[in-house]
Formats: sequence, C-alpha cells, structure tokens
Amino acid sequence: MIPQQLIEAKRDGAELPAEDLRAFLKAYESGAVAEEQMSALLMAVFFRGLSDDELSTLTDTMLHSGTVLDFSELPGPCVDKHSTGGVGDKVSLVLAPLVAELGAFVPMMSGRGLGHTGGTLDKLEAMSGFRTRMPLAEFRRVLSDVGCAMIGQTPEIAPLDGRLYALRDVTGTVASIPLISASIMSKKLAEGLSGLVLDVKVGRGAFLPDLEDARLLAETMVGLGSRRSLPVTALLTAMDRPLGVAVGNGLEVREALECLRGGGPPSLREITVALAAEMVVACGLGTDPAAIRSRAESTLESGAALARFARMVEAQGGPGGIDRGRDPCESAPHVEELCADRAAVVEVVDPKSLGYGLIRLGGGRTRREQSIDPRVGFEILVSPGDTVEEGQPLARVHAARAADLIVGRQVVLNAIGLGEADGELDSALPLLLGRVGIDGAPQETSSL
Repeated sequence: MIPQQLIEAKRDGAELPAEDLRAFLKAYESGAVAEEQMSALLMAVFFRGLSDDELSTLTDTMLHSGTVLDFSELPGPCVDKHSTGGVGDKVSLVLAPLVAELGAFVPMMSGRGLGHTGGTLDKLEAMSGFRTRMPLAEFRRVLSDVGCAMIGQTPEIAPLDGRLYALRDVTGTVASIPLISASIMSKKLAEGLSGLVLDVKVGRGAFLPDLEDARLLAETMVGLGSRRSLPVTALLTAMDRPLGVAVGNGLEVREALECLRGGGPPSLREITVALAAEMVVACGLGTDPAAIRSRAESTLESGAALARFARMVEAQGGPGGIDRGRDPCESAPHVEELCADRAAVVEVVDPKSLGYGLIRLGGGRTRREQSIDPRVGFEILVSPGDTVEEGQPLARVHAARAADLIVGRQVVLNAIGLGEADGELDSALPLLLGRVGIDGAPQETSSL
C-alpha cells in the first residue's frame, strides 16, 4: 500500500478495499503514515464520504486499537446512552441511576464540553471530590457494587479514535457524518454493551441542526450496531431551546437532583423517561415501552434512583448525603434576576448563544486544558411561546464577579427574543421528533 495512491483513490471517489484502508490506519498508528497524509485522507472522506464497508472497516480498526471491555461476569445486561450534545443537557445524571434502578448495569463513559455544548464530566466534577478518572478495575468495582458508574474515556479505549479526533479538530473535518459515526460507535462498541441508545439532538443548538442530517447520523450509527449484533436505537430530540431551566455545571447538577426527587422541569423528565424505556428494551429487560415509562416515573417519584445516584457519587469520591438533602455544589457569589421590560411573547430562546455565553462567564472552555468555574451559569425561566407580563422574571445570571453580571445580562438579552403579544410565532419543535429503530426505519413520535 502506497499512502499517496490510497489518498488519491478516495479523493477521486473510489471505494477503498478493506485491507488497504486497514493497513493505512495501522501504518498511521505506528508512525509510518505521516500526520499530513492522514489529514489528506480525512479531508477526502469529508468530501467523498464512506461506503458501508469502508465505514465498517474504519470503525472496527478504531475499536480494536485498544481494550474491548467484557462485563459478562455481571448478573445482568449492560446498556449505555450517547448524546450528540446540547445546552442544558443534564440527562445522563438522572438516566444512569434510573436505568440501574430498573435492573440494568450502566457503564457510562462520557465527555467534556465541546464548543457551545456542555459535557457530562464537567457537571459531575462540579461536585467536590468526584473522580471521573479511575483505573478500569475500580470502574468495574463501582459498576458491580452500585449498578452504574460514570467516567471519561480512558486511554485504553479506542486510542486511534482519540488521535484521529484531535486531527479532525484542527483540520476542519469534524462535521462529517461517517467520521462522527465511526468515532462514537468505536468507543461504544468497546464498552461491552448489550444495548445502546442514542439521543440525537436537532435544532439551532445541536451539532447537526437539520432534522434530515440528524436522522442520517442516527441511521448510520444504528446500522453500525446492527452489523455487529448490538441492538441500537436512536431518539431524535429537540435542541432549538435549552433542555430544562439550568445552563451551567453546578446549576445543572441541582436540577438533575430535583428530577431524581420526582420534580424538576417537565421537559427534562420527559426526555429522560423516554430514553430510559428505550435502554431497558434495548438490553432485553422489557418489551413494552409504555409500561417501562410508567415504572420509570414511579421510580423517580419514590426517590430510589436518587439513593442510587448518591451511592455512585460517594463511591467515586464525591460528597455523601446527597439523598438526604445535602447540596453537593458551591453557589456563585453574584446572582441577578432579569425581567421583561414589557408585555410580550417569547419568540426564541437561543441555546447556542447561552452555551457560548456560559464560556464567557468562565463556565466553559476555549482551550482543552482550561479550568472552568462550575458555579456560574443561567437559569432560563421562560420557553418559546410563553406570554410574559412587564416585570416578569425571564432569567437569572449566576456569576463569579459582579462585573460578569454585565456580560451575563447581555447574553440573556441576546438569547431571549421577545415579540408582540398578538404577533404570529413559529412553533417550537416537539421534544421528541422521531425514532430510528434497530431495523433502521424511521418512526414518528406518535409511536414512541
């Protein structure tokens, strides 16, 4: 295999033989293929795409570049969820203990904030002492003892994906559906799962705002799972406004705890319960999604999922007593409530503006190595379509410094669009837009 020939073939739209693509990738691992050559192939893939066979070869090579976990010794199936990322998306914090309480084991490997979207690891680390990095042996122990464990991707899992992602990040090749699919699925297939559920976000705050692009991504990942006999389903969910009320790591932990106590925003609860039902079905512990959703609702009301979350937090070094009312997160020293200056209708709540606004407050990153302040963020008290009166609270800004309240105020004013009370509105997206099943066929939300 001559690297230049393979790059030229993909550049010109040819399908690469599996053995040649595999050899190229392994040569890159060993250093025989240069960064510039790998970058050129990634750009060719970005423009030309991958066939099903090429995608399968890429995914398998990344998958087997590291450790493939095996949890067959556990007395139950393992299942995980992956979200394509959004603003205010604290679902995993509720979902992992909830699904564990419903009988599955949940070995959840999560990521940090990327761009304007938040990261589960950053939310977990808002709780003092919580360890998102641990040896795989300890991860297994927590998973076995508690039923769920939440960590970051370890160096042992799909290391080739880590190298390729870093290269994609600096070469303008991140937003490629086949490359995204292979990256996500190589890591998830390495987890030794019995089932996987995808939460594919749609709307202005999503990585792929267009519904058809999001559906294609879901279908591609579901197909990759099917080729490896892993049951995978995907829900297409709205990200044209933040999920829930809180945007900011510590604030989102508190909101997740409200949900685990049986309260919290209805939107967060609806998405979480729908995903929980999909996970239980995917791993073979049930067949009736409606009945499972009812069980999930009851489990949240009972506080059982909260107790399990508290056990997991304590097992991973976080504070004890969360299930007894202890607040695990520090509060920002400066809080300001912003109110409507007139009677109006909320036309838009832009999640991307709020996500980037969080970075400006210090709650997100512009560089990978940057530390963040988990105390800061926003509470968004209105939704698109709401009618508000003059003086009605729209949002709260939580800031580390008094001067940052000015920044936060401007972010909120830019993110929340108000219109005339009697004007026409574009309707907000339904929370659940559709489902892609194991057979790859799209289903509308009426069948959820």
